[in-house]
Amino acid sequence: SINEETVELLQPYFNMEDYTLEYGKKVCGNVAGLLSWTQAMAIFYGVNRDVLPLKANLAKQEGHLKIANAELAKAQESLDEKQAELDKVQAKFDAAMKEKMDLLNGAETCRRKMQAASALIDGLSGEKVRWTQQSKEFKSQIDRLVGDALLCTGFLSYCGPFKQNFRKLLLKDLWEAEMRAHKIPFSENLNLISMLVDPPTIGEWNLQGLPGDDLSIQNGIIVTKATRYPLLIDPQTQGKSWIKKKEQDNELQVNS
Repeated sequence: SINEETVELLQPYFNMEDYTLEYGKKVCGNVAGLLSWTQAMAIFYGVNRDVLPLKANLAKQEGHLKIANAELAKAQESLDEKQAELDKVQAKFDAAMKEKMDLLNGAETCRRKMQAASALIDGLSGEKVRWTQQSKEFKSQIDRLVGDALLCTGFLSYCGPFKQNFRKLLLKDLWEAEMRAHKIPFSENLNLISMLVDPPTIGEWNLQGLPGDDLSIQNGIIVTKATRYPLLIDPQTQGKSWIKKKEQDNELQVNS
């Protein structure tokens, strides 16, 4: 119930020199208490006059805060729902991107394979003519194989004791004429050496000491492929040195 008018009416008393707690105690303790109370109430009114609007504003702001918190909670709930939806969409997006990358990688791998296959096809297409020709030659070679094998076996069986000129006489003048007479197909320019032994073997024989001329290689073929033991007439001991070198790993025993 204290108002500004009441405080103004009390102000002349507050301005008096003897309106203090010390003077009041000299007169009467109760008077001193009343005096102190009136001063305190005036001070309280001054303070409360400033505080009341603040309290009202505080209550108002607390109401606003409550409403704002409610709206915030609702917005947060909506945000959580949207975040959950976003997480689902993000997961689908990540899966789609992974699938896309897998498809791109697969497409790139397929493209490289196609390029390699195209390059291989292009490279092989150039070999078509050669393969076709070789196929024809193989067929012709198969047709001549019986006669060629007959000449080779005849060489291994019967040409060993003779020198080079007589071997050619047997092969070219006698046996090939006999083959033509019996209409047995054979290769006209048959190379006995390439037919009976491969180049790496010849190279190995040369490293072991066998001379590289055709006669020596033919003799090496007869020694290694004939079914009967050969008798070497070897005045220069080249054959002997070659056989000892060739068979040293097999513990060949030699009687000097």
